[in-house]
Amino acid sequence: MDIEFIGNSPSIRNIKKLVKVVSNTALNVIIYGETGVGKEVVARELHQLSDRREKRFIKINCTALPFELLESELFGYEQGAFTGAVRFKPGKFEIASDGVIFLDEIGDIPLHMQAKLLHVLQSGEFSRLGGKEVKVNTWIIAATNHDLEQDLREGRFREDLYYRLNMIKIDIPPLRKRKEDIPLLVKYFAQKYSAEFELDKNFNIDSNIMDFFLQYDWPGNIRELANMIQRIMVMGDLDGIMSEFEKKPDTSPSQTDLTDRSQQSRSDIETIIPLKLLKASAAEYIEKKIIANALKMTGGNKVKAAVMLNISYKTLFSKMNDLGLRN
Repeated sequence: MDIEFIGNSPSIRNIKKLVKVVSNTALNVIIYGETGVGKEVVARELHQLSDRREKRFIKINCTALPFELLESELFGYEQGAFTGAVRFKPGKFEIASDGVIFLDEIGDIPLHMQAKLLHVLQSGEFSRLGGKEVKVNTWIIAATNHDLEQDLREGRFREDLYYRLNMIKIDIPPLRKRKEDIPLLVKYFAQKYSAEFELDKNFNIDSNIMDFFLQYDWPGNIRELANMIQRIMVMGDLDGIMSEFEKKPDTSPSQTDLTDRSQQSRSDIETIIPLKLLKASAAEYIEKKIIANALKMTGGNKVKAAVMLNISYKTLFSKMNDLGLRN
């Protein structure tokens, strides 16, 4: 998520201070936080404030590649190292030397890969697949949504690697624990998307929607908030969105399930049910409007609409079916 590090809550102010202090130390940093809180944003802030800012920032999502390919991606390989290795390929550690490598979702890498990563941290050296030794000067910043101490106890993460990585710990709280930052984030995203999509520069979020934002718990964190602002701005139908938020849900299986929870009072249930169901209903309504608008702008050309929406043609086709839009 490529955004600025926005917030003025006590927790965010403390993180900003810590980032400034450690940015030029090159001490290994591990960033904790739920999905969508902005771990990559903090990593990029560290890079930009460091004396390595003119060097590369290389991101690796450790869950985005099959584990059998992750090793060659990180450490590279020599020509002929395996079938299909027709030429030498440098690894990301080598490419990021003198700069930063950001290892996202490090808690998901397998134990055998953790051992090789530990060797790099200890010595600054590793072997490419095929045998050649390489020495690098790479600042390692890692991130995870795992509880690594729990993973240690359960044998899923190496203790020696944990202590090597955990020299500086940055823990980013979820958005629900710093709701005072929501108005600042809303303003930031409104300005960002106004510029990107050439929309009304004087756009303001309706006070009723802001009230909803401040009550809602944002399980998807800042990423979810950003998506919601984008949908509202592109769709431009605030009254329609509010009517969806205010619509009282009919009895449904999810409501029945909630009423079975004897430990919750009736007033608690009445507070929780509408918020969850209205959010889902509003998101579907917004998504339908955005897709319909994209199709209108492209004259019904689904290929162009998919490109505009930054999704695959197959995904667009599936969403159109799910939302009842004509193919």
